[in-house]
Amino acid sequence: MSEAQPATLPLRGDWLFPTEIRFGAGRIEELGALCVRFGMKRPLIVTDRGLAATALAERVLTAADVAGVAPRFFTGLQENPTGGNVEEGVAAFRAWNADGVIALGGGSGLDGGKTIALLAGCGGSLWRFAWPDHETAQAERTRVPIIAIPTTAGTGAEVEPSAIITDERQPVKRAVLHPGMLPKVVIADPSLTVSMPRGLTAATGMDALSHSLEALCVRSFHPMADAIAASGIAMIGRWLPVAVAEPQNLTARGYMMAAAIMGAAAFGKGLGAMHALSHAIGALKGYHHGLTNAVLMPFVLAYNRPAIEPAMAELAAALRVEGDPFVAVEGWILDLRRRIEIPATVTALGLARAEFGRIADLAATDICAGMNPVPVDAGSLRSILDAAA
Repeated sequence: MSEAQPATLPLRGDWLFPTEIRFGAGRIEELGALCVRFGMKRPLIVTDRGLAATALAERVLTAADVAGVAPRFFTGLQENPTGGNVEEGVAAFRAWNADGVIALGGGSGLDGGKTIALLAGCGGSLWRFAWPDHETAQAERTRVPIIAIPTTAGTGAEVEPSAIITDERQPVKRAVLHPGMLPKVVIADPSLTVSMPRGLTAATGMDALSHSLEALCVRSFHPMADAIAASGIAMIGRWLPVAVAEPQNLTARGYMMAAAIMGAAAFGKGLGAMHALSHAIGALKGYHHGLTNAVLMPFVLAYNRPAIEPAMAELAAALRVEGDPFVAVEGWILDLRRRIEIPATVTALGLARAEFGRIADLAATDICAGMNPVPVDAGSLRSILDAAA
């Protein structure tokens, strides 16, 4: 596999996969024109409470505030958005008489914005669109247009027709699925990510890695996803340490934003136990999803080893690491984690052993558990947590 493209190449382009993407530093300035293009005269900018208080939010508002466009913020999302947050957002959408959604942020702002747009267009209960009983019959005619603007480089939620929303009645994180949630256009502007703190840069970057890594390990035939995943993993290995160490480096930020999109494109193939456990931990404890994926990563790989040796051989070749492929890839991951200061165990995150049983039980019901390359149940998921302690 060839080396990543040289750093001197301008990181700017217009892509049409998996949706329309305007990629490059400074492209946030195109937001107002895109609102006009999609008939958004009264867009609702959906984001989380923390981001709403930053200069970045003001920059987005200014870019959207052009002649004929009157944007308004909805800032009622939690870090892990809930069904209640979505209902409040729909009420705000209707009170503003909005005609489109600008989903702004990391996973919370993007997933919250997409889900508010879905429910504003279709009405009824949100949970009828949740796996495993999700409805998809309501199609394009009910669609509220969405412009997605990521401010982190990890989730890839900007290019997914799905969202992870916490059902606070349980609590449990549920996958909401509908083709109308795929944004009309994404503004992928790396300059919007330079203010991310070091720890968040590391955690979101490892989230992108977890998407490509688990997708590569899923046992189904999808050579396009596999190629994207392997390339994305190599890109993250090269550029994530640079983005962590040099936050203003737009080349590193650009490659990481691209790698996040690649991870989301790849994981259409599937995910696995890493995400099943992370969703459960997030629902019960509120920990950052990317960080829990990063901590669990080597332990899930070890559990899956009997089924993923061929995938590890492919990845070892892409990474140009030598020796036993599984051991070489595992060492590569552990070294990357050390370099960007990811905690080594789940107990180092603050998770207590007494909570492992409840987490494992919940993870066993997650959509991702059924895709794991080695079958898992509550007992085997508990064993992974025990190993990760």
